[in-house]
Amino acid sequence: MSKEILYTVPQLSKELHITERTIRFYESKDLIKPSRAGNTRIFNYKDRARLLIILRAKKLGFSLNDIKTYLDLYDVDPTHKKQSKNALKAITQRLSQLEDQKKEILLTIKELRSLKNDIEDSLNHQ
Repeated sequence: MSKEILYTVPQLSKELHITERTIRFYESKDLIKPSRAGNTRIFNYKDRARLLIILRAKKLGFSLNDIKTYLDLYDVDPTHKKQSKNALKAITQRLSQLEDQKKEILLTIKELRSLKNDIEDSLNHQ
């Protein structure tokens, strides 16, 4: 019989290269729900996996509400179809947002280059 691997906040913090405060923050937002042994939070493999999902989703720019919805669907739908459909919708929306931001950034870069060139030309003709 294999023994389940358990983690404490400091262990997860070190392993995942995040602060203990980050872990407690996600717990306060009900994104992870560790067990307790006295005052010590105990995380199992599922908690660790949820934390990895949270970290990846945050890195990709998803809001905590989006992440919570995704994780909540994961818990209630064993087939994960609802979760997958929700994730697909959220990813599509995020891609659209990023494409819009990319267009704005490219336009801003173009305008700044033009302004830079105008200023350089002005300085060279003085």
